Amino acid sequence: MMKKVSKDGSDPFEIAYIIKEFPRLSETFISNEIYQLEQIGMRLRLFSVKRPGIRKNHGTVDRIKSPIIYLPEASSLSESHFIRWLWVHFPKFIKDHVRLFRLRPRHYLRTLKEAVQMSLRYRTWFFDRPKKVFIKEFLQAGFIARQVIEAGNIRHLHAHFCHGATTIAMFAGRLSGIPFSFTAHAKDIYLQKLNPGDLLQIKIKEAEFVVTCTEANRIYLKSLSPESNSVHTIYHGLDTTLFSPEEEKGSPLVTPLILSVGRFVEKKGFVHLVRACAILKERGHPFRCRIIGEADEQSPLLKELIGDLGLEKIVSLEEAVTHEALKRIYAECAVFVLPCQIVENGDRDGIPNVLVEAMSMRRPVVSTMISGIPELIEHRRNGLLVPQKDPTELALALETLLKDPDLRTLLGTAARRRVCTHFDSTKTTQALRALFLSSIKGGRLRPL
Repeated sequence: MMKKVSKDGSDPFEIAYIIKEFPRLSETFISNEIYQLEQIGMRLRLFSVKRPGIRKNHGTVDRIKSPIIYLPEASSLSESHFIRWLWVHFPKFIKDHVRLFRLRPRHYLRTLKEAVQMSLRYRTWFFDRPKKVFIKEFLQAGFIARQVIEAGNIRHLHAHFCHGATTIAMFAGRLSGIPFSFTAHAKDIYLQKLNPGDLLQIKIKEAEFVVTCTEANRIYLKSLSPESNSVHTIYHGLDTTLFSPEEEKGSPLVTPLILSVGRFVEKKGFVHLVRACAILKERGHPFRCRIIGEADEQSPLLKELIGDLGLEKIVSLEEAVTHEALKRIYAECAVFVLPCQIVENGDRDGIPNVLVEAMSMRRPVVSTMISGIPELIEHRRNGLLVPQKDPTELALALETLLKDPDLRTLLGTAARRRVCTHFDSTKTTQALRALFLSSIKGGRLRPL
């Protein structure tokens, strides 16, 4: 029997994507995934909880055709009186919730009860105030659920990051009767405050399936819900034709460039990179180091450290750039480095996308032995791995590559091969599509 398709050859149903903020420059893996799903015929409808704060976008975002629906603006509850907040914001959602109550009264009341119970259950201490965020997320879920029901052809909900957006997806699924799934990434998995108590276990159990971007994450999530067989590892796919050394004709600079890219946050380990650069300078190695990314919590500390170590002429902090600009910089660098670390609160990276990008550009890479990074980098086969939080070992690895151009070429060639084999988006996207199709064919829709 032939699969029913629409006139343009795409699937006739839609998947609703629920995202905290879209587009976001540092979350290229989401825009890449959406674009690649569109390319293989998936119809998507995007729901963004927040409007983007930064207008700079990668070229992929401009090629996305899916409609983007922004939820009504809702300010933070953390410093607001709850009744006053409701007075201001509830009118934005009242039509959606009245409509849902009329359509599915039992499901509506049950979901409202759960949201209230969660606000009480997940307080830090018994006498603390209720966690009002669950009421806010229930209201936002109502907006999405009404849109989904009235669209008529949306068969699945999928959220990125397993805290706020997934809570909204879970509520929206209960309100609409449509199954949901989610992709878990890094901080959202390991920071207990983002999923207090047993909330993450509940989400795993209730979701149609769970996707995560590393095998290390999958093992951890599986340990939270041993009875679940629906947690899958799908690596963030990369367009290897976009990040191709043949497409970018630049070449490494005369003075070797050490490049690093990422938000200026603690888990990226940039402090250790700056200290490693000081060691390289003391040993007399000529080089420049560019650290490119969005300003964040560690920006002042990094600027101060660069000044204290007398590295102002060698190490620079630069604002984030688009993929198109970044490709040229990858082509110019001698070594790419990202010294990731696990911070005190448990936050960590999974497999940073910039490592995959640099390897796809045939650059030799240096990173650390944490989380999912060894799933990408095999030490001395396609890159170098060092212990986390160790500037001395990091400097030694960088020194090894700076002194040995043949090793750089050998590792860079193997790095490109590794990415093309295991991280090409044409392969990873098909795996995700198969999960969506399996959910839809399973027909777990609850009757109105």
